[in-house]
Amino acid sequence: MTPAELSASLHAALTAAVADGTFALATDDLPDTVHVERPRQREHGDWATNVALQLAKKAGMNPRAFAEELTRRLAEVPGIAKVDIAGPGFLNITLDAAAAGELARSIVDAGAAYGRSESQAGQKVNLEFVSANPTGPIHIGGARWAAVGDSLARILTAAGADVTREYYFNDHGAQIDRFARSLLARAQGQEAPEDGYGGQYIQDIADRVIADELAAGHTDPRELPDDQAQEVFRARGVDLMFDEIKKALHDFGVDFDVYFHEDSLHESGAVDRAVTRLRELGHIFESDGAIWLRTTDFGDDKDRVIVKSDGEAAYIAGDLAYYLDKRERGFDRAIMMLGADHHGYIGRMMAACAAFGDTPGVNLEILIGQMVNLVKDGQPVRMSKRAGTVVALDDLVEAVGVDAARYSLARSSVDSSIDLDLDLLSTATNENPVFYVQYAHSRTASVGRNAAEAGVRREDGFDAALLDHPAESSLLGLLAEFPRVIAQAAELREPHRVARYLETVAGGYHKWYDQKRRVVPFGDEQVSDEHRTRLWLNDATRQVLANGLDLLGVSAPERM
Repeated sequence: MTPAELSASLHAALTAAVADGTFALATDDLPDTVHVERPRQREHGDWATNVALQLAKKAGMNPRAFAEELTRRLAEVPGIAKVDIAGPGFLNITLDAAAAGELARSIVDAGAAYGRSESQAGQKVNLEFVSANPTGPIHIGGARWAAVGDSLARILTAAGADVTREYYFNDHGAQIDRFARSLLARAQGQEAPEDGYGGQYIQDIADRVIADELAAGHTDPRELPDDQAQEVFRARGVDLMFDEIKKALHDFGVDFDVYFHEDSLHESGAVDRAVTRLRELGHIFESDGAIWLRTTDFGDDKDRVIVKSDGEAAYIAGDLAYYLDKRERGFDRAIMMLGADHHGYIGRMMAACAAFGDTPGVNLEILIGQMVNLVKDGQPVRMSKRAGTVVALDDLVEAVGVDAARYSLARSSVDSSIDLDLDLLSTATNENPVFYVQYAHSRTASVGRNAAEAGVRREDGFDAALLDHPAESSLLGLLAEFPRVIAQAAELREPHRVARYLETVAGGYHKWYDQKRRVVPFGDEQVSDEHRTRLWLNDATRQVLANGLDLLGVSAPERM
């Protein structure tokens, strides 16, 4: 019996009690889904629910009396061994071994679909993440968003949402001017401007621009007047830098559905359309020759200039146009992932969302990520050899590999800063969390190979009642939690919940393995249904670990 099936049985018992007048409730008073969860103390049962506490008052009953009636009805449900009432009306439910063990077959039969749901069905989500300026390599903070953002996209999709991954390409503004001037300076053998960009990558790109121009039969840009040369380096240099960014992300397992160019907002008139819409809604005023958005009406700490007195659009004007563009493209939810230096951005954007008539926190969500620090030999890693001033994504991947990098960046809440120990992430020990989970998966694969060699085949038998050892009951309970973990991770936008869950499953599997619950016959022992049934549980664990690792964009190795 799966948690979903138990939930359905609870709902059916409640519905029957309402229909025969035992509970003075309307059918509409019942929850669509009766929530069940694992008790904190395993000896209390397999599952627990507080539904009696939720509904008793509305039914005009004492919660314990409500729970007693529900217990009586649940006793008639096949697969439920007993129901205990705890406290004022909590129900602790214990399944019989056969009902609990059936989950192993259900998971194997479901395969890659196990854990998926429709909890986010009907949601069209625009998920914007990374969006680093095309003026340098992806730094370690951007790498965190790449790992977390791509994992969140996978999790939301698994929960039924229609997700579009989007990269906001900042190709408009002063940072691009500084980038072009830095390229030109290095091409001319000079140091980068004081406000420019340093690092070996600037020299590399400048050299490539020159080589490409000469190969195309164009004039060496160093021989052009500075304003013309700067434009060559701007146009070609930005393209080359962005190609590098996209390649680094692709090699990291992250690709985007849309690369949205900031410049297009200004060239297409989208900024003017956003201002016009806000003016029509009555939220625009003019003062000192500038055009303002009255964001204080929506909780911002001050009103915002959107078009300066010289007629030039302020930075927030592009943000307004970009948000409106997302909504006009049909997205119900726009989720933006931003770095720790963007805390001040939240208030103004939520106010802008409300000014457009939308609901902050629903139509627009902003997630803020904290810093990432790398540690090696007990000391902080400060700079990249190539990027110069920051540690880049490529440096992390080179040090520990894609799997360890992605997993370690996604396994902590983005609300907290993290220190990544490069020495630990390079080790093949249980202290290395990605190794711990991947090793559990490879161990399940090894058990499966050994079983095949010994003639143990799933299709030859399955007796769920044989999965009666406490370690098996515990492992089955963990596997049953997977759909709930995915749904919760999607709802809360917290991919780290999947990683931490996988570590718990790996621990449960290793404990079961250590109990000598053999899948392969020992010595002259004949193959029995016990071996075959345990193989189902082994393979169910393997499927859950593989499905979970896939949600994090991490491989599930067959051998290690």
